Amino acid sequence: MKYLVYASLIISGASVAQEAPNNAISATNAAKTLLTDITNTGNGLIAVGKHGTVIKSTSGDSWQQAELVPTQVLLTAVDFSNENNGWACGHDATIINTTDGGLNWQLQQVKPELDKPCLDILFENDLQGFAVGAYGMFYHTTDGGKHWQKRFLDSLLFSDDRDYLNDLKENDPEGYEAETASILPHFNRIEKTTNGLIIVGEMGLMARSSDNGVTWERLEEIYPGSFFAFNSDEQQEVVAGLRGNVFTKQRGEQEWQHLENVKAATVNSIINYNNEQWLMLANSGVIFHLQDGLLTHEQLADGKAILDGVIINNNLIMATEDGIKVKELTP
Repeated sequence: MKYLVYASLIISGASVAQEAPNNAISATNAAKTLLTDITNTGNGLIAVGKHGTVIKSTSGDSWQQAELVPTQVLLTAVDFSNENNGWACGHDATIINTTDGGLNWQLQQVKPELDKPCLDILFENDLQGFAVGAYGMFYHTTDGGKHWQKRFLDSLLFSDDRDYLNDLKENDPEGYEAETASILPHFNRIEKTTNGLIIVGEMGLMARSSDNGVTWERLEEIYPGSFFAFNSDEQQEVVAGLRGNVFTKQRGEQEWQHLENVKAATVNSIINYNNEQWLMLANSGVIFHLQDGLLTHEQLADGKAILDGVIINNNLIMATEDGIKVKELTP
């Protein structure tokens, strides 16, 4: 899964998944519930989370709950192509869309019969987007989410699994359909890089696409555990996941470097600060700092899992399992 803190929620959300979608409930303390993702739209901040919660803020000081959100599932990710057009995804392969900056949302997709969560969503522009999730879930749209096409990325299979599926496809079509529903690892995050797109996920999965998601190539495994976070700039790529495992690679180099880390906290998100250092937001209230090849950490007092964050006016605005938290950063 995208974040370990979801593990119990996947189970607890199962009963909700069988019901028709309902509008999110208005809550007085919406900014203090489990929040899983946050983004800067260019005109403010949007965070999403438990029971279809969507909240917005101009600067992170005060928050307003969205007026209409047509779902009560756990929303796991949010992305905006500009200050008005945004998308969020979550359990039951749910995808919702806003065209007014996050105040009102419309349902684009919900598939409770799949019993799988969407874990990340990425839009390259107003029309082209991708949604990924559990057991190789992969959806692509070219019309802003009016239609979502499901794809099975067989190029990411191991060769033995590919041979097995080819045999099933020919001799047992029903078995083939059943196996393709779970044979791929979880896709935890999809990111845009200077070289195209990258997916990271379960069992050390890293995969690249250099043609806008048309074809995908599985990269050589550098670690057998799950990756939950990836980020890059023109000089460096950083990938991280379970128990504080962090790997970096300089542009032009082939080998990844596994950084020494004394703190075993699972990394959920990686953000860049002042083009000088990477902040890695982790479980148990841990924030890792990576600068000039040196990895250090700090421990927040409340010990709550930090799922994502954005930086605005030298403040780190965090989406955590206990709601919005704000930390002032040293310039």
